[in-house]
Amino acid sequence: MHEIKDTGRAIVRIGYDGRVHKTFRGPKAEQRFRTEVKVLRYLEQKGCDFVPRLLKSDPESLNFVSTNCGSRVERLNKKRMKELYDELETYGVRHDDAFLRNVTYRQTDGRFCLIDFEFATILEEENDAETSPDA
Repeated sequence: MHEIKDTGRAIVRIGYDGRVHKTFRGPKAEQRFRTEVKVLRYLEQKGCDFVPRLLKSDPESLNFVSTNCGSRVERLNKKRMKELYDELETYGVRHDDAFLRNVTYRQTDGRFCLIDFEFATILEEENDAETSPDA
């Protein structure tokens, strides 16, 4: 496996088969793992095709395997980046970590993609919380 990222929050490796292996660690690792898995499943159900597909997840080891969405992007103009994150919101998800480091480029179809959903918000859940009598 080829190591892509090793920080206090996660280790990300790319397997020889091209799949992405992400292991969460550090502060709130379990919560961040649950959020990312939940958001990726939600986006798949909504038909969003510019995010990774979750292939396997293990809550005990806080690890998941997903498809690969291409290579990191070094430069992207602010207008195009905003359009990409706005497009994600049409699928009902706000990224909440909208930086260039979370944009990739998939050469197979010439598509910019988004990764790293550990801080993302499913908008209908946020709206439900705001309108609930307990809010």
